[in-house]
Amino acid sequence: MTGHDGWDEQEARERWTELGIRVDIPHPARVYDYMLGGRDHFAADREMAEVGLRHMPEMLVSSRENRAFLVRAVRFLRDAGVRQFLDIGAGLPTSPTTHEVARESGLGARVVYVDNDPVVFRLAQAQVADDENVAVIPADLRDTDDVLAQAGELLDFSQPVGLLLVAVLHNIADAEDPAGIAARYMSALAPGSYVVISHSTDEFAPDRTHAASAAATERGATWIPRPKDEIARMFNGRDLAPPGLVLVSRWRPETEPGPDADQAWTYGGIVRV
Repeated sequence: MTGHDGWDEQEARERWTELGIRVDIPHPARVYDYMLGGRDHFAADREMAEVGLRHMPEMLVSSRENRAFLVRAVRFLRDAGVRQFLDIGAGLPTSPTTHEVARESGLGARVVYVDNDPVVFRLAQAQVADDENVAVIPADLRDTDDVLAQAGELLDFSQPVGLLLVAVLHNIADAEDPAGIAARYMSALAPGSYVVISHSTDEFAPDRTHAASAAATERGATWIPRPKDEIARMFNGRDLAPPGLVLVSRWRPETEPGPDADQAWTYGGIVRV
């Protein structure tokens, strides 16, 4: 299938397969890309997204509001003086990207993107190939030592860093301790750093949300929405910047929230280290 812009899905499918990446099971970055209206997704990703949407149509609002939250959060950190960003689980490049937002004011910024998908890595790397202040590293967020070591080649961890864990910890199983992972990253940050977390919640419609989560598991993916109190623990006891831990659509919106704002079933918040 070739799109209006010349993108050939079969050709893309072959490229991903040659890299040893399965396209017959859904991948969170590609499912998210589909929700955002992108093109880098395959039948398994679309099927997973549509199954999820049948259980929980609010997922579409959540995905788009989460992306808008990321943009506002980066602006908040930039305006607070942060000039270094570590975007973990960055996913497929979607404009405006973290480094684009960080530089909107005309001030410089260094940004490291992290993802464990080789194709995400290659696409992002190609986008920033000529920018010496942006790096893309292939790593698994669970391997904190590896991520921090690679990121430290560009970022100075003795100075404040904006750590972004946006819509990624809900892809970590309970047994892998997502709050503990967040704590390990926080412990490596200098005073004056900030941590941004967003995470899907199951508190509004537990039965439907858990059905969507189970459908993801059946298809080889991990998506675990959690109650607000569990998400709050991922900030490891630090005080959240106002307005606290709220639906991403309610976190300092730039315009009056729309009528579907409360369907953004993802919580977001920011803490200062």
